[in-house]
Amino acid sequence: MIRAHTFNGDTVAVMGLARSGLASVRSLIAGGAHVLAWDDKAERRAEAAALGATITELESADLAVVSALVLSPGIPHTHPAPHPVAAHARCEGVPIIGDIEILIRSQPEARVVGITGTNGKSTTTALIGHILAKAGLPVEVGGNIGRAALEFEPMGAEGIYVLELSSYQLELTPSLCCDRAVFLNISPDHLDRHGDLEGYIAAKRNIFAGMRAGGVAVIGQDDAETRAVASDIGSLARAAVIPVSGLSLPERGVGIRKGRVNATIGGERAAIANLSEARALPGDHNAQNAAAATAVALSLDVSEKVIAEALLDFPGLPHRQERVGEKDGVAYVNDSKATNADAAARALSCYETIYWLVGGIAKEGGIEPLAKYFPRIRRAFLIGQSTEEFAASLEGRVPYTAAGTLDRALDGAAALALSEARDGATVLLSPAAASFDQFASYEARGDAFRDQVTAFLNQARPDQRRAS
Repeated sequence: MIRAHTFNGDTVAVMGLARSGLASVRSLIAGGAHVLAWDDKAERRAEAAALGATITELESADLAVVSALVLSPGIPHTHPAPHPVAAHARCEGVPIIGDIEILIRSQPEARVVGITGTNGKSTTTALIGHILAKAGLPVEVGGNIGRAALEFEPMGAEGIYVLELSSYQLELTPSLCCDRAVFLNISPDHLDRHGDLEGYIAAKRNIFAGMRAGGVAVIGQDDAETRAVASDIGSLARAAVIPVSGLSLPERGVGIRKGRVNATIGGERAAIANLSEARALPGDHNAQNAAAATAVALSLDVSEKVIAEALLDFPGLPHRQERVGEKDGVAYVNDSKATNADAAARALSCYETIYWLVGGIAKEGGIEPLAKYFPRIRRAFLIGQSTEEFAASLEGRVPYTAAGTLDRALDGAAALALSEARDGATVLLSPAAASFDQFASYEARGDAFRDQVTAFLNQARPDQRRAS
């Protein structure tokens, strides 16, 4: 655990007591701070109280005595309107920070590899951690995925923190100073929280703020927005830029040539690994993820041999094109993390014969951007709140069934796929929508799908599977 020693003797407020909030409470108290804490859920308040926090309704508390407000990344502090506690803190001149800021202040000597982007950042974060661990480097991996950052072990100058950083977290980390900063891609997402696309990009660009001398910026080249960012960042003398692509091989960068990850960072080309042998990294989007991870590893002097081995034995992540199983020629893939159209496109591009489980709370634009993949879809099985909207987009172009719930969608998709017996048949959960209408999170949605598929695979027929 990280002890927040830089707040020793201070009073600090913590608003939001989920995973990162409770880790912040532990860290601050261990570092000698007095913590005022609040969450709307009584059970979370009880957990914080057990850790030694003073439970206080922060909206009406005297924040003039507080040195910082640690805000959960999910709580708005600007758009569409600041949460009352955030507004109260701002009126009192109290800095609003997140848990990553506490980590950076508490471990100033450790190296930081930060990863952001709209899609692919979780896989890239985990992949970088996998490569560095395989190289024998002391590394901790987490942030917006996995472990909360303040649950890490403290590390000195040899240690490397590999952090997935969301746009929300980047806005709450003013002291961020990455040694390696990865910006993968941009597509419209979270616009309600950032005002517009420009505000969203500005939040993402914070990953380059405060980069240390000799730092390296790894920037995707597969969309116009990140190419523009690369051009701007390249003018900063303190950061070298390595361009990466999942579609081509950039000059003095890392990318793809004939299905292999290649690097031309030093001017000469080196072939690293054949991605067709990496089962956990299918598709062009994962090619970009692999290129970015390779660029970071090479910049940290990891050998090409170790990188190649790590790319091929990377196990992948839950809910990101997770191959749950296969039976009678039909594969079942859990891509519950695909909560917007752009993320779903990455999965749809990887399979030719798709029985698509789709729906939830629709994001702006719905599934219209996915029209070019519709010919791959044998039938869509619609779930959740977005059913009417998605049905209108599919009408006359893709056969669909309004299944309503995930278990009924899986039953229908499995039965149809088995009866049609087509080559490459894939039952794909890639919802292109948020989960909160029917599930607590995309993880809960993916776990339910995995459990249902596992139950089905252990039965002779879909209709013998236990009701969920």
